[in-house]
Amino acid sequence: MAAIGRKSPLPTKAGKFDQEFDIIIVGGGGVGLAAACFSVWHGNKVVVLEKADQIGGTTSKAAFWYWVPNNAPMRALGIADKKVDCLRYMARISRPEVYDPDHPRFGMSHWEYEACAAIYDNASAAAELLNKKGALVYQHCAGVPDYWAELPENKAPLGRVLAPLGANATLSDGGVVAVRTLSEAAKREGVDIRTGHRVQRVIVDDHGRVVGVDVDHADGRVLGLKARKAVIFATGGFTHDEELRKNHLSQPVFGGCAAQTNEGDFVHIGSAVGASLRNMNYSWMCPILLEKAIKKDPSLIGTFSPGGDSMIYVDKNGRRVTNEKLAYNESAQKFFEWDPVKSEYPNLVLIAIWDQRSQDHSASDEYGRFIVPKGKDDAHVIRGKSWEALAANVKKRVKQYAGETGNLKIAPDFAKNLKATVSRFNGFARKGKDLDFHRGERQVELLFNGPVASKPTCPNPTM
Repeated sequence: MAAIGRKSPLPTKAGKFDQEFDIIIVGGGGVGLAAACFSVWHGNKVVVLEKADQIGGTTSKAAFWYWVPNNAPMRALGIADKKVDCLRYMARISRPEVYDPDHPRFGMSHWEYEACAAIYDNASAAAELLNKKGALVYQHCAGVPDYWAELPENKAPLGRVLAPLGANATLSDGGVVAVRTLSEAAKREGVDIRTGHRVQRVIVDDHGRVVGVDVDHADGRVLGLKARKAVIFATGGFTHDEELRKNHLSQPVFGGCAAQTNEGDFVHIGSAVGASLRNMNYSWMCPILLEKAIKKDPSLIGTFSPGGDSMIYVDKNGRRVTNEKLAYNESAQKFFEWDPVKSEYPNLVLIAIWDQRSQDHSASDEYGRFIVPKGKDDAHVIRGKSWEALAANVKKRVKQYAGETGNLKIAPDFAKNLKATVSRFNGFARKGKDLDFHRGERQVELLFNGPVASKPTCPNPTM
């Protein structure tokens, strides 16, 4: 099906409509499909409009573990997750710069506090209804820790995670399962799900109220659809709109792992009618493979869980610069560290180094891992039988991308420094203590360690 281009997002005045619905939902990923289910269960006539030729969006590329405070399985196990404690914890991790444990809203603004409270009040009820109706049957991941399990504000460090029942043993395909079950439930209830329909703008009445949408169909038809009650946008982010990334993100990113259709549609449509856009300067991130990002490879999945207990990240000088087992969003922040003296992002591109041990025991193509099994796409892998050979091959590969990386160059002493870096890491591994970056000291780092040898040879399972 031919791609449908973007047109003017300026709203149009209501006139003759081609069809009418109670609820129009824009976007056929996990959020849009769930919204469709809830809407139809309230007796509404619902349509879902997806501009791609298939539903799913970024959800189809995700593991789809979902975080539900005070969920029913927690309560059944007697795990306390009191509202005041949970909201204090949410404030601590979401707005640390204004966090105040003694403030009535813990330092958050009114709308932030209300948003967090709404999650606490409604997420479990929503999960239970989806589960009961067969739209998203879950399994309780009782042993999965919160990403910040060790913070003193977190009174329930285990038990808040649910995942789709029916996902594989590693839960890596949870998004695929979620899209399938949500869409099946929506169709059973009579939701009209349409692919190849791109919403270009909203339609407003004489009072400026949104009453519908203008839609382009892939076959060339232009439709005006009326919403008697509401239009819900669930269209994803702006990962693949370079202009929006440059204008709104504070970091220089190389695209991303979202669905290729994430082009910021609502940013344009919403802005055109004066919608308030929040948190535009920050995205939920993870490391990605440079080669696939530059090629805009639609199969790109972010490295949410880097495999290899004998794997390290080094910079252009061959020196280790970070804790490689940090949770993905926190791991990504190291790439955007700014050097004000040299006026550069020294870590914008890092090189993952691993040995045959990790190749033998940690290869996997799940969760965007770069240590992949034999027969899988390993075009990103650079090999060398000696430090000097490896350094030469890394230098050659990096040179190919100089135009996209700010003319990044590998240092002349890369091989020498890398050898010393590996020797230092090996010393830490033997003792089980990473004195530089504390790798493996937090619960979440064990969670994201990835597959390793069944019989570790060192005391720290991540090293």
